[in-house]
Amino acid sequence: MTARPPLTTYQSLWAMQPHGIDGVSLSLDAICEKVAAAGYHGLAIDLGASDVSVAHAVRPHMEANGLTPLIVAFPKSVPSLRETLVMAKDFGAPFVDVIGQVFPLSVGGAIPVVRRWIEMSEEVGMPIQFETHRNCITNDLFFTLQLLDAVPEMRLCADLSHYVVDREFWYPIAPENQALIRRCLDRSDSFQGRVASRQQIQLQIGFPQHQKWVRVFEDWWRQGFESWCARNPTGAPLFLCELGPPEYAITGADGRELSDRWEEALAIRRTAMRIWDEVSGRTHQPVE
Repeated sequence: MTARPPLTTYQSLWAMQPHGIDGVSLSLDAICEKVAAAGYHGLAIDLGASDVSVAHAVRPHMEANGLTPLIVAFPKSVPSLRETLVMAKDFGAPFVDVIGQVFPLSVGGAIPVVRRWIEMSEEVGMPIQFETHRNCITNDLFFTLQLLDAVPEMRLCADLSHYVVDREFWYPIAPENQALIRRCLDRSDSFQGRVASRQQIQLQIGFPQHQKWVRVFEDWWRQGFESWCARNPTGAPLFLCELGPPEYAITGADGRELSDRWEEALAIRRTAMRIWDEVSGRTHQPVE
């Protein structure tokens, strides 16, 4: 059997503005240099947090540092996704992460939207994945599961932090809810690194009181990698570290963040790489 490659890891441009506890916003070239030096393979460009002009501005700095772009799209109409797909293909993105701002009230109304976007991706030749995310077409876990049943070709990008908050899962996660999450993982082709609780979307992973939730997400990443390997005989999935700035990040009365998101992202990356190596049978090499 051919040995699996290392886990493909990305950092988020949104997460780098500002990039840490000091609140400093780095220049685009400095961001790309820092991300590349840390060993990430690429940088996700979030078109919900910035615009197309920023994507074009950061592109040469990514290319200079050997970073591959990932485009995160927030289409506000069905036709508008096409332009982003064309741009992503030109940028050399592996796929477009869709957080669709078109979300009908009924599953029946959402099905033709999802199918048209999938058809559009095939026409352009740019794969898409639908991120599990609040305030979009995959806003609710139950709604998304019904979409997955109705549209077998629909693939997910698993950011399960949103569903922990959306469904206010009690700890420990009940077996029936674990089974629902597993259904999502079995349809996920990429994964995101953020830890949530039933009340907060982004926990500080080093705080003792949060360790039970850290273990929940580490177990889900393991399940996701195992499922991915079962469906893909070669290669490695993409894992995006996406720890957002305030107000995703909790701040104190002085307005300062309570933890260093840059260091936390690196810690999550190391953990995800270790889990991937264990799941894929690679000999784990600790990351400095």
